Amino acid sequence: YALSTVAAVLHASAALTDAPVPSPLGMQLLTYTFIGLVIPLALVTRGQPGARRALWAAALSIFAVSALHLSQFNEGEPSWPVELVGHHASVPLAFAILYQDFPFALADLFLKRAITLLALVAAPFVAVATLHVGPVAGTGALHDVRDVAILVTLWVATALLYPTLRALAGWFVDSIVLDRPDYDALRATIASHAQFHEDIPSLLDAACAHLTPALSARVVRWQERHQPSGPGAPRPADRPSFTATVEIPVAEPPRYALEVGELTGGRRLLSDDRAALDAIASLLGRRIDAIRLARERYERQLREQEIGQLATEAELRALRSQINPHFLFNALTTIGYLIQTAPDRALDTLMRLTALLRGVLRSEGALTTLGRELDLIESYLDIERARFEERLRVRIDVPRALKRLRVPPLLLQPIVENAVKHGIAPQRLGGEVTVMARLEVVDPAVAMLSIVVRDSGSGASDEELRVGRDAGVGLKNVERRLACQYGASATVTIQSSPGMGTTVEIRMPAEDRLAEHTPSRSAS
Repeated sequence: YALSTVAAVLHASAALTDAPVPSPLGMQLLTYTFIGLVIPLALVTRGQPGARRALWAAALSIFAVSALHLSQFNEGEPSWPVELVGHHASVPLAFAILYQDFPFALADLFLKRAITLLALVAAPFVAVATLHVGPVAGTGALHDVRDVAILVTLWVATALLYPTLRALAGWFVDSIVLDRPDYDALRATIASHAQFHEDIPSLLDAACAHLTPALSARVVRWQERHQPSGPGAPRPADRPSFTATVEIPVAEPPRYALEVGELTGGRRLLSDDRAALDAIASLLGRRIDAIRLARERYERQLREQEIGQLATEAELRALRSQINPHFLFNALTTIGYLIQTAPDRALDTLMRLTALLRGVLRSEGALTTLGRELDLIESYLDIERARFEERLRVRIDVPRALKRLRVPPLLLQPIVENAVKHGIAPQRLGGEVTVMARLEVVDPAVAMLSIVVRDSGSGASDEELRVGRDAGVGLKNVERRLACQYGASATVTIQSSPGMGTTVEIRMPAEDRLAEHTPSRSAS
């Protein structure tokens, strides 16, 4: 600073006294003293961090000061290459200072454009020099039409070449100078891994784990934001421990942000880094919205299933309360008659009725076993046999292995009751009610349980079946509960014709219980 002050005084004195400006003495003073200061500078900074940078800065300062006088000629024709060096002698020093104090900003904001511009300018200069295109001496005009065509072609080629040169310069700065990661590949990797995460914390943790080494950051973490970003929200400058905070755009709160800690080597986030972070944040925001939407759909399905289950339980309770009062009246009348004529049979019938009512009232839960359902049916048919006597014949054909399969409760009672009420009761000679069950293997992983209830009654026409099916409560109840439990996999089919009786078949999945029951079935 002292030498610069002395040189400034000498230059001012030369200007006031009409002497050559800049002062030759001042220029010599700066040049020689800077050279002299390099030696103690090298000795003092030897072995210290930044010693080489200090020596380079001093050398560039000497070059800048020494070359300044080249731009000033007092006599003779000036040479433009010499003046170019003189006028721009300080540019290398400026570059050195920028690289020393702001290396990444220099590379990001200047080097790409500077390298592109230099390549763009050098290309036509080299082409012109190679093709010997130039004006006629003393006239300043091109001497040939061919030269004009070549220059125009070079201008057009330069314009077309600019995008390629800019891309090459960007690749050189990013890959060689800054050693940046491939942000496109990083974004693709994060997007690929994001598809395997079904919860938000693990998604954001994985993204931060990828970003930390890619940005050379000490830490990259995510934070839940309880208030949207705005003028009053904390900015990166307000939080010195983090170099940047990137908001993750989501459709609904709670909102999240990525916080980037200090970067190694004292570097800063540049424009390309911020653009990559914004793109990754947008990607994460879309995935978060998708996770929330899937979760909402799942929760809605759970609620619908719960509502369906409650409705099924309500229908089951309604079915329990719909035990035909006429049947109860007939059963009690039969018991009263048997008390007078056959007390033993009356007691047995009463116990059967008690077992039936107890089984109906205890049919809680979504599933019961087929064996318990058959016990309930046998109790019901025993009571009906006490009333119809020889007019009602019953045949139950169910393999023992199938009795452990699980079925919805009160599945068969409404169907068997319809068979007795509408099939057997109208017949003077009565008839037979048959209950059968079979297991049909569709493939090694799927088996279907088929339950058939058949009566040998009077049957019904298609129109009578339609009217009865629409007006009936028990059969509708069975169909709705099967639909809630198994969806479209369970079916109820009715076949009937006048004078041929009626057959009702229920088909439902036996699910994975096939392996459990196959050995028992074979043994039986």
